[in-house]
Amino acid sequence: MLLPLEPACLTLDADGTPFSQTYGDVYHSAAGGQAQARHVFLAGNELPERWQGRARFVILETGFGLGLNCLATWLAWRNDLRRCAELHFVSLEKHPFRVDDLALAQQAWPEFHEIADELRRHWPPLRAGTHRLALEGGRLILTLVFGDAVETLPELDMAVDAFYLDGFSPARNPGLWSPELCRSLARLAAPGATLATWSVAGKVRRALSGAGFEVAKRPGFAGKRQMLAGRYRPAGFSGTP
Repeated sequence: MLLPLEPACLTLDADGTPFSQTYGDVYHSAAGGQAQARHVFLAGNELPERWQGRARFVILETGFGLGLNCLATWLAWRNDLRRCAELHFVSLEKHPFRVDDLALAQQAWPEFHEIADELRRHWPPLRAGTHRLALEGGRLILTLVFGDAVETLPELDMAVDAFYLDGFSPARNPGLWSPELCRSLARLAAPGATLATWSVAGKVRRALSGAGFEVAKRPGFAGKRQMLAGRYRPAGFSGTP
């Protein structure tokens, strides 16, 4: 039996950006969530280029939130004539939103209107566990893992091609950026797997480096000077960036 969760509560800060009262942090940049998703997570993982011509491509995200990164990736995949035959998007979320709150927040992103509607039609009950959604006629599989990532991530068994590290800030949600969690990510990494995140905190870089990811700073989005991108290279890799 799947256990009930504590849903997220949709709150907006002074400029209308979705905000978590639990973690005291925003869900996306006030400068534009869609553009942030494309700059940090898609471009940071060299997408869509890396999925082109593939039979299957797997992405794992460490915080689903309002679904912004998923929708941005879905639209990029849908619009790519050379897209992979099947895209598998796996996302972890401890506090999922109710579908009515998703609908309210996603009104701010008209470019995603059609696919956001499809996402909400398939939105599962808010119960802890794994929920598999077949979208785009089954060519896009969204696997939602509701629960604490520290507990659920070690239970996953898959080969991940790209990681989106998008939890709340390391200062406010340290467990999602810990060395233990980064080692859990490394366990799932396919050969040549990449990662991207907006965080460049020293503790995050050291945790990823210690797990076998070679990371480097890149220009960040909008007012954030830097972001982080990396690749899984465990053999013979040592040192801290």
